[in-house]
Amino acid sequence: MAGAAMTTTFLAVIGGASLLAVTARRLHPSDRLPSLEGWALADRGLGAGWTWLLLGGTVYTAYTFTAVPGLAYGNGASAFFAVPYTVIVCPLAFVLLSRLWEVARRHGYITAADFVRGRYGSPPLALVVALTGILATMPYLALQLLGIRAVLTAGGLYPPGAAGDLAMVAVFAGLAVATYRHGLRAPTVISALKAVAVFVSLTAVCWLVLDRFGGPGAVFDGAARALGGTDTAHSPLVLTPGQQPAYATLALGSALALLMYPHVLTAGFAADGTRTLRKVSAALPAWTALLALFGFLGIAALAAGVRAPAGGAEAAVPMLVDRLMPGPLAGLVFGSIVVGALVPAAVMSIAAATSFVRNVYVEYVHPTATPKRQVRVAKAVSLTAKLGAVAFVFGLRDQDAINLQLLGGVWILQVFPAVAVGLYTRWLHPRALLAGWAVGMAAGTYLVVREGFSSIVPLVAGSPEIYAGVAALVLNLAVAVAATPVLARLGVPRGPDATDLPSRPRAGRRPPTGANNA
Repeated sequence: MAGAAMTTTFLAVIGGASLLAVTARRLHPSDRLPSLEGWALADRGLGAGWTWLLLGGTVYTAYTFTAVPGLAYGNGASAFFAVPYTVIVCPLAFVLLSRLWEVARRHGYITAADFVRGRYGSPPLALVVALTGILATMPYLALQLLGIRAVLTAGGLYPPGAAGDLAMVAVFAGLAVATYRHGLRAPTVISALKAVAVFVSLTAVCWLVLDRFGGPGAVFDGAARALGGTDTAHSPLVLTPGQQPAYATLALGSALALLMYPHVLTAGFAADGTRTLRKVSAALPAWTALLALFGFLGIAALAAGVRAPAGGAEAAVPMLVDRLMPGPLAGLVFGSIVVGALVPAAVMSIAAATSFVRNVYVEYVHPTATPKRQVRVAKAVSLTAKLGAVAFVFGLRDQDAINLQLLGGVWILQVFPAVAVGLYTRWLHPRALLAGWAVGMAAGTYLVVREGFSSIVPLVAGSPEIYAGVAALVLNLAVAVAATPVLARLGVPRGPDATDLPSRPRAGRRPPTGANNA
């Protein structure tokens, strides 16, 4: 059983998050009529501080803070791909997010599919971008609940049976209500508590670990011995040449995919300007340092002799915390990680609901829906998404959710050509992009399923292993590039370009016949 002090501190952190959610309406209150932009993007009014808190709290999820150290605990060096991956995200966000925000603000776009619809004048392409985002987001949302359950179970805060399930639903219910009422403002204010709690608790845990072992060198040497090596240099804590292609492609592919997720774009679109986004992108490495320290704790769990349950390596760090820290501090850490799940979970549900309303409901079901009705439908869909995630977690094995999330990362990467490339050139034909998307989705799914739901795959027997998402993206781009001149020669028309971005791939080069130069 969890100690009384641990439980009290844990409940205090969760209670603080709930109280903050109640005050969300005071964050940039708006006197405007209800609008989807106001509910989903907080009227695009977040300054640099709030945007940094929200974007960092959205990108760095609770499951990340348990899965990365769990992977380090089980596999060693390969887990640290998450560090270069999140470093690569920062310059990409600096360039892509700020440019996409500028276009979205000027034309009233709320989702990536809105941009694709305006850029290419192609409703089918916009639809597949929206549906791919929703499809990839739902298992990611469910993983936040799995992260909560893993932490609570490891800390002895998750009673067996229905009582534990009800406790987790209760934790989630407060945020669901706040998000329903206040939209993106609710996770924004909670992100402030997440940042303070996580940074403080992680500093305390790392200090205790270093004090106990006598320094980082002793931690890595102890972990190396636990993994069967003689020292750090001759253990799974160092990448082998055969692991390097997988490590590099996983880091690059994950970085490209992250900025295509609807929840990340939603957090970015809520900023009050491009200058704000550039400042925030330059400051995101502080969150990356946090992630690296969580990975280090996975190594420390090995050195401390923590025995995580079979198939449950993500519980290694919570078990280490429970072993090393006094009850109140352990409760703070567990509460911090749980709050860390609530922020991205809320933003994910908002982003999925917004994509559905803007790019499915209004486009195909009710084109004349008023702003008030759009908000009402988005609220209902957001709540349904959360309930669906809860049912998903209780109805399927944990591994099923993880497998689907791995596929989701491969899938979301396939919208990169339409969104990111489209920011700089309209040369690619929308039907070619559709064909490339279909081929990339099929190839990525086949590769992952063929290897037993591993996202690291050999293209052919005996070849180096690489990230399946990158292989599928290369094939996607190859099809789109090859099909574009063919469609141009056949005279297949393009839709109109409603943006004011350049249509040509480079200055002075004439686009193919049939291209729209607006």
